[in-house]
Amino acid sequence: MTDPVAGQDYLLEEELAQAQSLLDRVNTLFRQRVVGQDDLREALLAALLAKGHVLIESVPGLAKTTAAQTLANSVSGSFRRIQCTPDLMPNDIIGTQIFNSQTGQFVTQLGPVHANFVLLDEINRSSAKTQSAMLEAMQERQTTIGGENYRLPQPFMVMATQNPIEEEGTYVLPEAQMDRFLMKVVITYPSPAEELKVLQMIDEGTFAQDLEGTPISLDELQVLQGFSSRVFVHDSIKSYIVDLVNTTRGGGPAPLPNFRSHVRLGASPRGAIALQEVAKAHALMDGRSFVVPDDVKALRHPVLRHRMVRTWDAVADDVSVPGLIDAVFTAVPVP
Repeated sequence: MTDPVAGQDYLLEEELAQAQSLLDRVNTLFRQRVVGQDDLREALLAALLAKGHVLIESVPGLAKTTAAQTLANSVSGSFRRIQCTPDLMPNDIIGTQIFNSQTGQFVTQLGPVHANFVLLDEINRSSAKTQSAMLEAMQERQTTIGGENYRLPQPFMVMATQNPIEEEGTYVLPEAQMDRFLMKVVITYPSPAEELKVLQMIDEGTFAQDLEGTPISLDELQVLQGFSSRVFVHDSIKSYIVDLVNTTRGGGPAPLPNFRSHVRLGASPRGAIALQEVAKAHALMDGRSFVVPDDVKALRHPVLRHRMVRTWDAVADDVSVPGLIDAVFTAVPVP
């Protein structure tokens, strides 16, 4: 239904019902492989609906690869895993041209980035040149090989991981490049009950069995993405998002005292876009055709934590980024 005055294309009740049915199927399949990690599941699904990419940070062994592969299987998408190492070259990711001695011509061999879901394992182990090639593919949704452009498959989503406990042999991902990730998710250890369930599932051979249920198709996923883009955002919510982002820069309607002594760089306009798109995805996941302030708040940490750069004093004093984000949301009036 389209509003003749505002030109807004509203979601119909049957479309919301269809979205919930498809999302339920994805969630059911995801939970068969990944125990707990509800925050990760919610963030990955919201990023998928918003057509964004996710940076995942955690210590080894917390099911990052399993989560990425299960998400791909749940939506019938192709999946590739790239293990990043210091000697990984851009052509190893995007592809290259190989000379065919029989025909006397060069043949293009596409790299593993040409898949619906790409897991960049330990992205901070690859060189800056390789990181740049991958980030270009993420932004432009294409690769260039031998002067020819090759479009990446649609939908396309990158899930990059980085290990926070090791520094030797790593290349820090610059803040400006991290801004191109829609969200940064930090995973913590599972609870004892969840860890016990993992051991039981391994003992029962659950992980070796096929998923029970029917994955949604890539066409149905694109329908979901279309629904997410049509979720209504009132002007007051948009103003709320702008006020939040400006507050991270030390301004806003109620500037926080001494905030600049903790944050030397706030969120960019890309951060405001991310807050809006993720809020729309969250509203759809919650069964609504419109955004409320709680949708903006729900995933505020993953959306903003990599877009706010602390000062050296804040780092030395162990001022947490989530705490700064919460202070911003507390200070800005809710519409």
